[in-house]
Amino acid sequence: MNKKLIIATMLALVAMTGWAQSTKTATVTGYSPALKDSTLVLAGTGTMGTVVDTVQNGRFAFTLPVEELTMGFLSFIGEGCPNFSLSLMMKPDVTVKVTGTDCLYPLWKVESPIPEQQTQNRMTEHCRDVIIEMIQIEQNKDWDRFDSISMVFMKRQMDILPSLPIDAASVNALWSISRMAKNTKDFPYMEQLKNLEKSFAAHAPKELEEQMAEIHNYVYPAPLLHVGDKYVDAELFDMQGNKHRLSEAFSGGRYVMLDFWGIGCGPCMMSEPEMREVYERLKGQLEIVGINQNTLSEWKNHEFSKRIVWKNWNDGKKGSSLTSRYCDMDAIPYYVLISPEGRILWKAVGYGPGWFLGLAETFNCPKQDNSSNLGFVVRKVDANANGTKVSFRNYTKKGYWFRIGKDSYLEANGKKYKLTAADGIKLDADNYPEVNAFTAKEDYIGEINYSDFTLTFEPFDSMPETFDFKEGDGEGAFTIRNISLK
Repeated sequence: MNKKLIIATMLALVAMTGWAQSTKTATVTGYSPALKDSTLVLAGTGTMGTVVDTVQNGRFAFTLPVEELTMGFLSFIGEGCPNFSLSLMMKPDVTVKVTGTDCLYPLWKVESPIPEQQTQNRMTEHCRDVIIEMIQIEQNKDWDRFDSISMVFMKRQMDILPSLPIDAASVNALWSISRMAKNTKDFPYMEQLKNLEKSFAAHAPKELEEQMAEIHNYVYPAPLLHVGDKYVDAELFDMQGNKHRLSEAFSGGRYVMLDFWGIGCGPCMMSEPEMREVYERLKGQLEIVGINQNTLSEWKNHEFSKRIVWKNWNDGKKGSSLTSRYCDMDAIPYYVLISPEGRILWKAVGYGPGWFLGLAETFNCPKQDNSSNLGFVVRKVDANANGTKVSFRNYTKKGYWFRIGKDSYLEANGKKYKLTAADGIKLDADNYPEVNAFTAKEDYIGEINYSDFTLTFEPFDSMPETFDFKEGDGEGAFTIRNISLK
């Protein structure tokens, strides 16, 4: 199980970004004598949050824009505050009061006239001892115990769900459990989860049908597409509400990269300037399709969405139908590169500076699969009877180092070909790229540098069509596969 995914369920996903405009608000007030002055108050709805107040004399208060019943969160940054959040149900013109005597705010008393908050309070109370243990594990960084206690937490929630009203709070809990179950190999309570999904689906209010559809996709996921598989088409919407097919992106024989992203995802937003630069460089060769994971209203009303220059689409289901087909894990950003023939070439999760510059290089270099280290590219190969010279370029953030082991080798014809010389770097040492990749200093891309170097290997016994570069066999070593000699 991915403990980071579990933490994300309770952790406030904070993006220092603007709110969608709304004329309606909900109010939250709170007090705890244990909170230190100047502690930052973080709050938001969905995955969007920001600093909303600063604690003074143990007190805080803020308002959030809401148009309807909404699940929100409250968290703090300060001495003694855990990295978890308190779930709050919010409605326009309703004031919610939270109070405690300590800094364990996920367990504070929540007073609210909203019925769904009472459901949330019952779940919290039922899991109180487990939540305390999870907080202690997080604070002590005792990750060896996190997976097992997370299972206990999910089981405890599942046990109380049948006795709770089927409302926004209980459905949200079922959604969180289902999402984690999908990402957990051999989830031990799958039959119980299936029974809960069936019972909830039969009685859920109409306004919760969309979330129930997401839950169904998690509990009964469609077959996962793998590298080499043909892409699967889907219907999506643009920001004006027009319908599109994924297949449209392949017109003109272009490669297509799917970008599964969400508002509130820091790496998703950090990658945008570099992606935009590469998108312009590869016009006619590469199409990018952004597949947003937020609700339609969050997506359409957020300023970041309006910056995107490639295809910016949403399936109306927070991406649930497509992520279950394409993504090996429910984490973003997640990228899938598809060939003009519609075959999946590679998948990658997360973002590192220089990744997309590396991708752009591969379009004009020998064919290769560098998905295990996208910023690292083979630019030229010169193979003859005296040896094989391979020219590389590595993109990364300024100040970051990289290493190439002296035990690196090429693999082809069922044999290893040893490294014999290096030019432009020191082997088994820290190397720092010094050449800036951009003349412009816009945003994060001004911090991306590159380094060129050449490695020479033993000559091939017979010329292969493709070969692999392996940066040794140790832990953390990476491979560039299927480097073409054509």
